[in-house]
Amino acid sequence: MPTLPTLTPRRRWLALSGLLGLAPLLQACSPLRLINATVSTDTHTVLSDQDYGPLPRQQLDVYRPADAPPGAPLAVFFYGGSWSSGDRADYRFVGEALASRGIVTVVADYRLSPEVSYPAFLEDCALAVKWAHDNARRLGASPRRIHTVGHSAGAYNAAMMALDPRWLGGVGLRPQVLAGWAGLAGPYDFLPIGLSDVKKAFNWPDTPPDSQPLFHVKAGPPVPSQRVLLLAARSDILVNPQRNTVAMAEALQARGAPVEVELFDRVSHTTLIGAMARPLRGLAPVLDRLSGFLQVPAG
Repeated sequence: MPTLPTLTPRRRWLALSGLLGLAPLLQACSPLRLINATVSTDTHTVLSDQDYGPLPRQQLDVYRPADAPPGAPLAVFFYGGSWSSGDRADYRFVGEALASRGIVTVVADYRLSPEVSYPAFLEDCALAVKWAHDNARRLGASPRRIHTVGHSAGAYNAAMMALDPRWLGGVGLRPQVLAGWAGLAGPYDFLPIGLSDVKKAFNWPDTPPDSQPLFHVKAGPPVPSQRVLLLAARSDILVNPQRNTVAMAEALQARGAPVEVELFDRVSHTTLIGAMARPLRGLAPVLDRLSGFLQVPAG
């Protein structure tokens, strides 16, 4: 595994940025492991390997702030990976970053394609949200301050928890249980499907129109009380920010939903989430925007 022992802080985050941008090409030595090696250990405690269901992929880790008053906000974070790859252990830097700002953070695994296809991963995400809701007070969080958060495919999952009542309804909850949701570089309108991995995950061409988050916004008003934060890289070449982030923001605004949106210039699809990590925070104020959004008191 490559190391960066002699680099200045600025050169280190530049080097890590370049490695993270190559993440899809690097398997044996993940750049996420390099980033996780920089994570502080004194900002949080971790509850690892919590079961939210009976299956091997139905597990989550909880990052609890070291110093947080009762009733803290709670974020349920879903990672990306085209619904075909990903592991919660790779996103320790996200859990630590949010916990360092006083936010109880759940990082959840979910079943992936080709083992399963749509909507199985959404059913898993709903179970993870239910676990977070049922355990919020025990974790020092308020059940009235729960948000779903995600990057890329995980942003899709986060959005669907809030916008399509079928999934939380299947576990005895309603979208109104969420104080809001935040999507980073999310795909909210991606039919027809071109990528082979995504085709498998969504059974293309037999993909229903209501599998798309934007469909649910246009089909009816979103939950009025839900706040929304949408962030993306302006030059994202993997998930078009105009078709997805901007279009979602405009549709939500047309329905009267409180939505914040920002496109960043110095990040890519992958370094957008990487900017949550301490060495890369100079790229864009992603952590500031996200933590500020999550810390707003419950209405």
